[in-house]
Amino acid sequence: MEKIKAEDLAAMLRKPARITVTSHHNPDGDALGSAMAMFHILKQTGHKVKVVIPNNYPDFLKWIPENESVIIFESDQQHSAEQAIAASDIIYCCDYNALNRVGKMEKALTEATGMKVLIDHHPNPDENAFNVLFSNTAASSTAELIYEFAQLVGLQSFINQSAAECLYAGIITDTGSFSFACNSPKTYLIIADLIQRGINPERLHRLIYDTFSENRIRLLGYAINQKMIVFDEFRTAIIPLSRKDLDFFEHKTGDTEGIVNYPLSIKNINLSIMLTERDDLVRLSFRSKGKFPANKIARDFFEGGGHMNAAGGNSYVSIEETIEKIISLLPLFQEQLDFVIS
Repeated sequence: MEKIKAEDLAAMLRKPARITVTSHHNPDGDALGSAMAMFHILKQTGHKVKVVIPNNYPDFLKWIPENESVIIFESDQQHSAEQAIAASDIIYCCDYNALNRVGKMEKALTEATGMKVLIDHHPNPDENAFNVLFSNTAASSTAELIYEFAQLVGLQSFINQSAAECLYAGIITDTGSFSFACNSPKTYLIIADLIQRGINPERLHRLIYDTFSENRIRLLGYAINQKMIVFDEFRTAIIPLSRKDLDFFEHKTGDTEGIVNYPLSIKNINLSIMLTERDDLVRLSFRSKGKFPANKIARDFFEGGGHMNAAGGNSYVSIEETIEKIISLLPLFQEQLDFVIS
């Protein structure tokens, strides 16, 4: 695939183009926030911009400015999504490192002839799939990289309040409200600039974290009180949620977001794993403290990957068999898990 430098995009972006901005399957705050920030920046410069995502996003992100314009591929909008992708001069791929991260949208993206621009902070990007790679694993979030990309191509002045709110959503959700992956002063300087551009951090925090449904809160309590299994000798906790559990609490997209983080609040727990049973697989979410490589377990044993402290994977056996597999693997990592955060 022909490669160009990210800097060379600046010249290309001076003339109107048909642009589609995409994110990964099961978009979270960083994925949707990054994509919508690009939408708000680019549409001010005369481009025809559409945002296409693989499937629906959580209710707690539906305050994002103009989110109603998002085209959802896995819905009755599939034809419109395919048309937008096929007609694009430029396709921005935000918050994913390979085309297989977009679910059923992969075929449309693979066949698209438009220039594909990766903006992402996940490790090991598939370099052959993109014309331009703007990738940095040290970044707190893809939203932080969108800000830097706008600087690089001369579009920083187009980060208006709407774009700034989207970038804040991406940064705050991917850092757990600045509790991890945010040791660089650069992250806080970007936040300061976003505040100067008109965002209200207190308001946005309430919109993201204080608008859950009663069922979502009850699911959280049930997951911690009834389902969490703690393995003290391995400093690990597992939360398995079956399809029956999810149905009982009328689970909606995003209701399990963040639950996997709670066991890490327990003293001496260094690894947390949440399992959610779906129709055809079991989805695993891994979170860890310190330098324990959660992504290694995901990659080596569950066809997944991600960041060192936040990763995901899949299992194609029952949820009970998946738990047994995890338990059998923990002794292999006992030495690495046996540390104390100071």
